Amino acid sequence: MKKNSKKIFSILLKYIILLAVAFPNLLLFYIVFLPLTIYPSLFFLSLFYKVSFLSADKFIISGKFIIELIPACIASAAYYLLLILNLSLAQIKLRKRILMLLFSFFSFLVLNILRIIGLSILYVENYVYFDFVHKLIWYFGSTIFVIGLWFLELKLFRVYQVPFYKDLKFLYEQTKKPKVNKIRKSNLDKLKKMSRIDKK
Repeated sequence: MKKNSKKIFSILLKYIILLAVAFPNLLLFYIVFLPLTIYPSLFFLSLFYKVSFLSADKFIISGKFIIELIPACIASAAYYLLLILNLSLAQIKLRKRILMLLFSFFSFLVLNILRIIGLSILYVENYVYFDFVHKLIWYFGSTIFVIGLWFLELKLFRVYQVPFYKDLKFLYEQTKKPKVNKIRKSNLDKLKKMSRIDKK
């Protein structure tokens, strides 16, 4: 019973964490990943152009091309989705779960930095199809990155389960157990009564 209680507590804790980090408007992910995204991007762009900071989320290239990293550029929702997918897996040891999260976050961060560097270069070089490429990556890029990373992560860490399934299955089984116990108890009571009758 204690083992089941601990398991229920760990499941509830996972989903409380997911709810907590979602408010307000995934701000935590933006605060954490904005500097981790913008500084490496500026470093690599500075190898090809003159780059200057304008503010915490804005920089200028070659004195005339202003680039602002809005929340959508940081892709907070993608990090949150990776967190949901990771925490929704059941019976994963803490060390392994942390490694999985670090792998997925770091991999997506690298891909996102490369995306920003690539789009910045296209913008500065006045690439004719910049708007099309930008919108294409905007709408589909992050989703494809997340799905690809998720399946790669499952393969590398040898995890073979569907998100949420085991947690929901366990919780459902817990709701059924009291009924089974009641049936067993009633059957035992009947057997006791029958044994008493036989003795008489």
